[in-house]
Amino acid sequence: MALKRRQLLILGGLVLGGGLGGAAFSGILSRNSQAIAPTDPKTASTPSKPVKATATISRSQNPAPKGMFAPTRGDVRIVLISDLNSAYGSTDYIDQVKQAIALLPDWEPDLVLCGGDMVAGQDNSLKPSEIEAMWQGFDKHIAAPIRKAKLPFGFTIGNHDASGSSFGGKSNFENDRKAVIKYWNDPKHDPNLNFVDRGGFPFYYTFEQNDIFFLTWDASTSEIPSAQLKWVEKSLASEAAQKAKLRIAIGHLPLYAVSKGRATAGNYLDDADRLRGILEKYNVHTYVSGHHHAYYPAHKGKLEMLHAGVLGDGPRRLLSGDIAPSRTVTVIDIKLETSETIYTTYDMNTLKVVDPNTLPRYIDAPNGRITRRDIKI
Repeated sequence: MALKRRQLLILGGLVLGGGLGGAAFSGILSRNSQAIAPTDPKTASTPSKPVKATATISRSQNPAPKGMFAPTRGDVRIVLISDLNSAYGSTDYIDQVKQAIALLPDWEPDLVLCGGDMVAGQDNSLKPSEIEAMWQGFDKHIAAPIRKAKLPFGFTIGNHDASGSSFGGKSNFENDRKAVIKYWNDPKHDPNLNFVDRGGFPFYYTFEQNDIFFLTWDASTSEIPSAQLKWVEKSLASEAAQKAKLRIAIGHLPLYAVSKGRATAGNYLDDADRLRGILEKYNVHTYVSGHHHAYYPAHKGKLEMLHAGVLGDGPRRLLSGDIAPSRTVTVIDIKLETSETIYTTYDMNTLKVVDPNTLPRYIDAPNGRITRRDIKI
């Protein structure tokens, strides 16, 4: 389903010098192939109570890496990264990925989120040892630095991590699925999350962080199984979810297509309007996704959608407009009492802030129109 990536030559170092201007993008929510993730009713539908963090962490008012635009932090700050990988089988990462990981602590986030594609699998010519080597590379360059900084790490599984596609009831990428289970269930790789329900971890699970309820589903393919959707509804209807001040859902494939080369069936979720209706029913604020390698903050109906840009190889153009492809990291500052979410998105090639007004006002995806989130309709 995903096209094979081209290896890009990264020239020179990035400069952290001055002159980096920009403005944050703000908006208030006034609208409040088949996956095979394991579904065990005894575990997946029985949430455990989250473990509350007790440590008091000192935060700056305007934290940011030196020389970069420094937005005012909200009650909660999240840094979003996505699509980190390079060519199939890669065990290393391009300079922009390594630089972004090095800069993460300077933004002082309460949580780091990843929209998937942490490694470069989905190739059955890769041996199990090569798949394991990719996850070792991920740990060395991505996960270990995040753990060292003591930053909680929430993520969703991408198609290159462990595609859930199957044929005749048999997984097409069984070695990928086994490797991702082995890696994420190793206590040494603890993501430091306050789990509510980890029965389907790492494919689907829920956690609570700073009064926000997060639900991750297995959107590594275009179809989310009915059994998993029952778990989704039960999780979102739970006391933990509904008592939270905000609800955010995360999945690799978006509901609606936004980029060129990805506007084909299989590259966005099937029956998007129905899935969006489920999220709206339980007052989910934002659906965060990756896969399309293009940054676009949008809304449709009562749901906001944050399409994360790529950080690794293969930036793509949006379906509308003429903005050049870029690699991005998004800082999300949240004001809990008003449900205001403020985005500051950095172009990691220039380290400048992306001006939201350069993005198209709307995108006509094959399965529906979505509108830039600051545009009222």
